[in-house]
Amino acid sequence: MKRLHGKTALVTGGSRGIGKGIALRLAEEGALVAVHYGNNREAATDVVRAIKDNGGNAFSIEAKLNSVAGVAELIESLRSELTRANGDSKFDILINNAGIGTSNTFEETTEESFDELFAVNVKAPYFLIQQALPLLRNEGRIVNISSGVTRIAYPQLMAYNLTKGAINTFTLHLAQLLGPRGITVNAVLPGIVDTDVNASWLHTPEGQKFASEQSAFGRAGQPSDIADIVAFLSSSDSRWVTGQLVDATGGSHL
Repeated sequence: MKRLHGKTALVTGGSRGIGKGIALRLAEEGALVAVHYGNNREAATDVVRAIKDNGGNAFSIEAKLNSVAGVAELIESLRSELTRANGDSKFDILINNAGIGTSNTFEETTEESFDELFAVNVKAPYFLIQQALPLLRNEGRIVNISSGVTRIAYPQLMAYNLTKGAINTFTLHLAQLLGPRGITVNAVLPGIVDTDVNASWLHTPEGQKFASEQSAFGRAGQPSDIADIVAFLSSSDSRWVTGQLVDATGGSHL
């Protein structure tokens, strides 16, 4: 039997990149997947279609995760869709993947861009988990997507790095808080991953050289590399793992 048979998962930012890889992987393991997107309806529809074409089950949810009102909209839509699909608004797995980056250096960071980063990357996951907990079943799973930049100094993206550091701290304290319910909380820290966001610089000779020099394996990561780790942390196999920051950088900067 597939490891997530009978489970329901919400993947935020599930229409592209790492989130898409995670949504496809969890569906492959048998989960009903709610694919959240913020802007690109077509991309989310394509992910849902791919899951269904592969024999899985999924639906998409739209919400802008830059405010508590957007979080409330997502929770209400999730509740409605799950009730329609299952007759029950409860779910089992929450993957906090949605986030934004920045190309601004430390010197170029403005208050507006700083606030936007923290609104999407920190405030939204914080209040999403807060509002989702009544719907999340005991023995559930929460996986937060952080970043290897919390271990590897990369001052070019200072404000972004700070948001991921906050997610690491959040993960630790949530694991302690939710342990009595049997809910595990872990974070996955990717390094350089070959997604559409990185394609413009990564798909160049210079980009390939840079990525290959970072990892012990001599290559950039793929969304499936991250998705496989998330699938484990979403399953019952990870029942004794919580409060952990799982380095998924391919051994970068060892």
